[in-house]
Amino acid sequence: MLTVRRLTKSYRSAQEQVAVLRGVDVAVAAGESVALTGESGSGKSTLLHLIAGLDEADGGEIVFGDTVVTKLNDTERAALRRDRVGLVFQQFNLIPSLTVTDNLAFQSRIAGKHDAAWQDELIDRLGLGALMKRYPEQLSGGQQQRVAIGRALAPKPALLLADEPTGNLDEETADEVLQLARDLVARTGCGFLMVTHSARLAATLDRHVHLHAGLIA
Repeated sequence: MLTVRRLTKSYRSAQEQVAVLRGVDVAVAAGESVALTGESGSGKSTLLHLIAGLDEADGGEIVFGDTVVTKLNDTERAALRRDRVGLVFQQFNLIPSLTVTDNLAFQSRIAGKHDAAWQDELIDRLGLGALMKRYPEQLSGGQQQRVAIGRALAPKPALLLADEPTGNLDEETADEVLQLARDLVARTGCGFLMVTHSARLAATLDRHVHLHAGLIA
């Protein structure tokens, strides 16, 4: 499903180049859930951004299915995210002018993959039923995160990328959200890569990899 080979990425800080990723190799099989852990500054979020095509690598290769992501232009990477990738990052990125109902359906509709029955299940399992007519500014941080997670899952993506998706949730809701993600993996054979600081949550996924000093340890 996903193969990352010898991936490198550096950023300029003050007068020096800082190597964030120094030759990362990682793979996620279809139907597999993988936890990615590492210290702050180890490059976890950078790696997810590169896989999602939100930034360009300096070197190496990212292959998603039969698509070489590192060879795509900006427009092609945007189409890939729209059609085949679900993203849940630390920022909720909900659309302020849309209700919860329309935020949830946003990506699935533009990707042409809206499934009303699946959305109803997401609404029920994420506990959003009483919130559907509200706008993001009327929600708590945890409620906004649940909407963002539902939006990412709604199109049944081929690859789900999540950066600390349960950081604003209580333990019970966090467990339910991860169960939803695992259900999606089981139903559709999608790949799931999640950054987490929680050893407890990492242990619930199929496999655990650790990023240290820009390399998979």
